[in-house]
Amino acid sequence: MKNLKFKYLCLLGLIVGAIWSCSEDFLEVEAKGQFLTDTYYSNQNEAFGGLVAVYDMLRTNSSGAFDNLILLMNSGSDDHVAGGGGESDVLQLQVFSNYTMSATNASSSIWTDSYKGIFRANILLSKLPDVPMDENLKAQYTAEAKALRAYYYFNLIRLYKSIPLITEPLSSDAINSVVQSSRENVYQQIENDLISAKAALPDFRDLSTEAGRFTKGAAQALLGKVYLYQGKGSQAAAELAVVNGPAGGTSQYGYRLLDDFNSLWMADNSFNSESIMEVTHSGLVNAAWDWAWPNGLEGNMVSQMVGPRSYVGIAADAPDLNSGWSFNPILPELYNLLKDDPRFDATILDLKTLKEEGKADYVPGYQDTGYFLKKFAALNADKHTGGGNFELNWGQNSYIIRLADTYLMEAEALGGTGSRAQDLLDAVRARVGLPSVPVSMDAIMKERRLELAGEGQRWFDLVRSGQAASKLSSRGFIAGKHEFFPIPFGELENTSLQQDPSYSN
Repeated sequence: MKNLKFKYLCLLGLIVGAIWSCSEDFLEVEAKGQFLTDTYYSNQNEAFGGLVAVYDMLRTNSSGAFDNLILLMNSGSDDHVAGGGGESDVLQLQVFSNYTMSATNASSSIWTDSYKGIFRANILLSKLPDVPMDENLKAQYTAEAKALRAYYYFNLIRLYKSIPLITEPLSSDAINSVVQSSRENVYQQIENDLISAKAALPDFRDLSTEAGRFTKGAAQALLGKVYLYQGKGSQAAAELAVVNGPAGGTSQYGYRLLDDFNSLWMADNSFNSESIMEVTHSGLVNAAWDWAWPNGLEGNMVSQMVGPRSYVGIAADAPDLNSGWSFNPILPELYNLLKDDPRFDATILDLKTLKEEGKADYVPGYQDTGYFLKKFAALNADKHTGGGNFELNWGQNSYIIRLADTYLMEAEALGGTGSRAQDLLDAVRARVGLPSVPVSMDAIMKERRLELAGEGQRWFDLVRSGQAASKLSSRGFIAGKHEFFPIPFGELENTSLQQDPSYSN
């Protein structure tokens, strides 16, 4: 993560490739190079480099690859389809969008990238006790590694019904014998890691040197979300109440809703007061197709992928957009829900209307609706002008958790009733000039849909609330099956892992 101001990325690239090569194809190939861990981590600088490696998978997992978490989850929701250049363009998005997933065609990147992060965290946690360094700093590195491990496991347990729980480094002869754990055990480990982490993490970070690193508030927000997904409403509400503070005010961690919703999506407005957990991107690496893809990529692929194809601004007031690859077109239902909402202009790029008015033109892609996701659409003003390929070097950060999200999660955890839930819902609406509406679970879910549109949250909300089958059956969603992904075929070969029976045929 470039903005972490970590100085060891060049060295780390060599070290990570050797130390963690076993994680490149989890449970699939023989581990190599583990002997280097015996000599690495000999001092604080090397421990710091190991921590960078654990953070590094945040970017790839969330928004730094073709089938990253944002694009993937948008594709399967009722607000978007996969889009792109054709029915096989980034096949992992297409088969999730039309619910034809199988072990051989579904996305494997979340599984692979999450376990890479977990492996790196496990190695660091096993080595830190013996590193000669300041004990307070050691405790903080330990907390960060645990919080990151919890985040990676949370992504896995939300997407897969049954996964291996690995909390220590594996020897090469143990990899193929790993078995899956119960969902309860995985969730308990996530909770334990986050409870331990929040006790040792700082309330604040120096954004000039530590932007992007876990804080106590980020760990607490994630813990609240973990409780919510398990139906532990009172525990979720208690954690999120501390994160949120007074509705519409400033929390003890300094979190506060931005006055201008539009400013959330400005590339130069990273780590603002609404940002709780954020993935850093950078174009300064000068990534190119022939040398930096995919392992060296630090740019935000969402920015490139959601823009319209062959875009041309004709009128003087037409948006000055970069052409993209037309993934995640917005469906008319969401367009109609947002068209009279103050968040419309920041969320949806209405090229259908601009083209009809002769103000702009573009080439329709696959499943084109004329409506594009504007939150991440890349502006020419933000275009990388250095070396490499600009498509790989967009620098807009992406949110994992932001304050409006935690407001609405706390309101949901409270059962969608009571004065506190009402105040939280009102604050999200008041920020964009909307009047109060009576709080209810339906009102909260509708507000989440509009507030968080295109941010990869909608599919999870549908599954968690039990609405996925009714909302997505026309797309091929089958209740009891498509709430989870199949384990990638490559992870099943010569291992003890068992496929979800729903995908066994």
